[in-house]
Amino acid sequence: MNEEFLHYLWKYKLLNKSLQTLEGEQIRIISPGIHNLNAGPDFFDARLQIGNTVWAGNVEIHINSSDWTKHGHHKDPAYDNVVLHAVYNHDVTDSNQRIPVFELKGCFDENLFSRYRDFLNSRLWVPCATQVSSAPETEIILWLERMLIERLENKSDLITGFLELGKSNWEEALYYTLARSFGFNVNNLPFEMLARSLPYKIIARHSDNPFQVEALIFGQSGLLTEEVTDRWAQELFNEYAFLRKKYQLIPIQKHLWKFMRLRPGNFPTIRLSQFAALFCTSQSLLSRILESTTSESLIKLFNGVEASSYWNNHYMFDKDVTFRKKTLGKEAVKLLMINAVLPFMFVYGRSLDNDNLCNRALDIFNKLPGEKNTITHNWKKYGLDVSTAFNTQALIGMKKEYCDKKRCLDCRIGDFLLRKESDQDSL
Repeated sequence: MNEEFLHYLWKYKLLNKSLQTLEGEQIRIISPGIHNLNAGPDFFDARLQIGNTVWAGNVEIHINSSDWTKHGHHKDPAYDNVVLHAVYNHDVTDSNQRIPVFELKGCFDENLFSRYRDFLNSRLWVPCATQVSSAPETEIILWLERMLIERLENKSDLITGFLELGKSNWEEALYYTLARSFGFNVNNLPFEMLARSLPYKIIARHSDNPFQVEALIFGQSGLLTEEVTDRWAQELFNEYAFLRKKYQLIPIQKHLWKFMRLRPGNFPTIRLSQFAALFCTSQSLLSRILESTTSESLIKLFNGVEASSYWNNHYMFDKDVTFRKKTLGKEAVKLLMINAVLPFMFVYGRSLDNDNLCNRALDIFNKLPGEKNTITHNWKKYGLDVSTAFNTQALIGMKKEYCDKKRCLDCRIGDFLLRKESDQDSL
């Protein structure tokens, strides 16, 4: 037995109708209260009828009644308004106990706990893998909507941090957000470190000169050194040396960048040049993003962004390769939409209480095709729809925050599957 399951029983009133305190007084749960996930009693503002009296107060739940004193609640004023102590096992006798005690053992369907324990012990990819597709479509849709919102809210912490770093400048926050996403997971950290080392106002000041912007970005990356031999690379280095002294810049370390196991088109050198091009070719990028009302108009801002002409024949400095333009591909643009642009739009809308902007971001998620990765592949294998970015982002969040942590009791789908079996057992 664990307290999470007892909280679940209490929260959803999955208890027998005839309940009594240890003193024999009848209990009627009018309202179980608000589940408290922080310090203090487990449920706030419950309403209970105990005997002939209706009580309004808090409820504390434990495995054993002795946990009350073991946890020091008898000395904590935060527990003074507890009107019921619900326990699975009453293991002490205290004649001075002033709070009514209710023993949960025997007051619920034990098969429900057995199925929950099966979920906890499951070695499947997710605990309900073989059952998840049997949940009604409406249950899945409603839960995925919540999962996407939660995932966006989790990402909002990062964007809010960037906003604070940029001293409430939303354009600078967008600059940091896009920089991190241009790392495409493998190089997220060095891209973010580069952006932090190179203030957006400097980039904006030189945005009409692509050569200078590229010199600044490559110089700050640490990848551009005086050892380069190509004429263009030498000119780039000389330009950076001048700008570095002018702005007193300190580059990040070269060794931070990862090239191993990346396709050449995803090398950080190519992404750095494309990142530089984005802030030269897309003036007033923030306002243009916020003004975009469709997925097509939003994607258009990033389509066609390509590395400078030097990289047509290079993936690394001083190493010639066959000619090929290095343009942001459809998959890369989609990932930038999913991981940076749409979360940023959502957070910006939330900050202004602009529901239209938030809903627009969610609508565009529904218009973008879903990502293809190990997580989405497995969800598809178990029968769930992964055709849209809306669903894949929700399912990725669900896997990481609920399934991997065995939070089946907090999951709408898990709750349905557990109770579905209970309903069938009662027939």
